[in-house]
Amino acid sequence: MLKKILPVLVLSVLTVFLVDYFIGTAHIKLYIPSQVQKAVPEENQPILEYGIPVDSFLVTEYTVRRNQTLGKILYGLNIGGNVNNFLLSLTPDVFDVKKVRAGARYKVFARKDSVQTPAYLVYEVSPVEYFVFNLTDSLYVYPFRKDIVPVRKISEAEIKTSLWADMKANGLNPMLALELSDIYAWTIDFFGLQKDDRFRVLYDELYVDSTSIGIGAIHAAWFEHRGEKFYAFRFEQDSVASYWDEKGNSLRKSFLKAPLRFSRISSRFSGSRFHPVLKIYRPHSGVDYAAPEGTPVMALGDGVVIAKGYDNAAGNYVKIRHNSVYTTGYNHFSRFAKGIAKGVRVKQGDIIGYVGRTGYATGPHLDMRVWMNGAPVDPLKIKSPPVEPVKPENMETFRNVVAEFTVHLDSAVSGGYIHYAAQ
Repeated sequence: MLKKILPVLVLSVLTVFLVDYFIGTAHIKLYIPSQVQKAVPEENQPILEYGIPVDSFLVTEYTVRRNQTLGKILYGLNIGGNVNNFLLSLTPDVFDVKKVRAGARYKVFARKDSVQTPAYLVYEVSPVEYFVFNLTDSLYVYPFRKDIVPVRKISEAEIKTSLWADMKANGLNPMLALELSDIYAWTIDFFGLQKDDRFRVLYDELYVDSTSIGIGAIHAAWFEHRGEKFYAFRFEQDSVASYWDEKGNSLRKSFLKAPLRFSRISSRFSGSRFHPVLKIYRPHSGVDYAAPEGTPVMALGDGVVIAKGYDNAAGNYVKIRHNSVYTTGYNHFSRFAKGIAKGVRVKQGDIIGYVGRTGYATGPHLDMRVWMNGAPVDPLKIKSPPVEPVKPENMETFRNVVAEFTVHLDSAVSGGYIHYAAQ
């Protein structure tokens, strides 16, 4: 009996095994092709640039030559249609023909036919802004903007020579120097940075395709200056974004630390200084900033222009009354900023004039003076009170911002350059 059952049993087991093997194998074989078939359409999706399927065209890049106009470019392409009527129909709100300037780039998309018929022309206004000209049956133009992608980064550097030079040496975007100098303008004297001062900053760098086009928002930073660490956190209050320290005090104070960017102090406040022109010793009740001629000079704070004119010693000068206590003066301008006149109200940071060498000056520089209650004081020793801090009703939200960004700033790995994509 067993001899009869055993072959049947073996055959059944073998059948089950083979069915399972082939069904299983068939399932695997079917699964892989199905995935490939599903991926094929994605791989064959057209590559779009400016909304145009570039793989369907021959693309050639050109540079606008001197005295070359849009009309000359279009007529040179030998396109059909009434080019003249099209040009006459263009208004500044559609396309300003004055935007076409020598050195600008444009691309021509030509069909892959025997004569390579032009189908589109794309004119670059900036790395973000473009205009697409349809050159087919009916001529028309429309704007196109590339997506700007912010990439969240943490960067740091130690001062060895200057803020700008050390930014570049560490592979950082030098525009960070300008942004940081604006944020800390009321806190840190950037003319007095010392070796081994250092900073770390959490910010967005903006990219179009794979090209950086600048710095976006700076979210938080600390700057260690003369052994003291100064924090800055971006926070919006009353619909205005500003920067605050970790306790919620505004970094914006009633006076800027300096009236111009990235210069050097060539002469300080002194009771007895040898005058380079008069060749005598006499008090110097101001601070001289050596800078290239034409460097913009900013008002230290909000105020009213109480004097503007020319003096044999001061040259072109401006005086600003800020309040009942403080007045500031700016001497040796090469020229005044547009709109500056006696009685005009200026805001902190407004350009009021440009560095020059008028009056008693051996070279281009700014002589800045400050009077407190009518008496001259050292501009470098003024202590300005901060403006309104974070309001009590906003403190809980602000503390959450501080906690979040402090984790990133203080736990980042040391090094010249760190970055991570924003979530």
